[in-house]
Amino acid sequence: MKEQYLYLIINIGTILFPFLFSFEKRVAYYTWWKFLLPSLLITATVFLTWDYFFTLSGVWGFSETYTTGIDVAGLPIEEILFFITVPYASIFIYAFVNKLWPNTPRLDKAQKYISYAILIIAIVVLIFNYDKAYTALNCGYAIVLLSLQLFVVKGAYMGKFYRFYFWHLIPFFIVNGILTGTGIDQEVVWYNNTENLGIRMGTIPVEDSLYSLSLMLMNITILEYLKSRFKKHNQIPIVA
Repeated sequence: MKEQYLYLIINIGTILFPFLFSFEKRVAYYTWWKFLLPSLLITATVFLTWDYFFTLSGVWGFSETYTTGIDVAGLPIEEILFFITVPYASIFIYAFVNKLWPNTPRLDKAQKYISYAILIIAIVVLIFNYDKAYTALNCGYAIVLLSLQLFVVKGAYMGKFYRFYFWHLIPFFIVNGILTGTGIDQEVVWYNNTENLGIRMGTIPVEDSLYSLSLMLMNITILEYLKSRFKKHNQIPIVA
């Protein structure tokens, strides 16, 4: 394997299994595509804007050794693909788990407390680390998304979201571990530690767990909104 294809191969490997199983009859993930595509594109636009300015200002960057050198608007093509392949694969877990186990009674009762706990932690961390770009924006965006859920959207799916989020941490640690240096000579994605807390989970900045929560929550909020609108308009059941 040529080293410059590593990030591209990670993207392909991330989406390959979920894509192939999108047509599995029980889950029928392909029936979600009409809702999933808009959520992926809207969310990717927001996160890639953030990504672009952070790359430009040196908050993080990308290894020339492990990327193909093909850039789009100042970002490696692999980084742009990341915001399609990773959410696509992750939301497949959401669809799969919800199909097999549709009920989450304990998490349904606890979901508000979980959201408030994360919200409070994010606020406290932001207050004491407002001068660190990655930490501050990460916490700030999570605060916005969680506040919208708690006080505006009030999504009935949040119990299912948190169950999915805990499940998704397994592939999250694998993929992010590779990207941030596990098992390779240098990071595919490097971070400027003056712009984050400097706390690592293995090789992964602790903020990445909140970053992933925001990335998934925005995607699923849009997805669930579009599903509910479609169901209301057509008055027919859709794949849950």
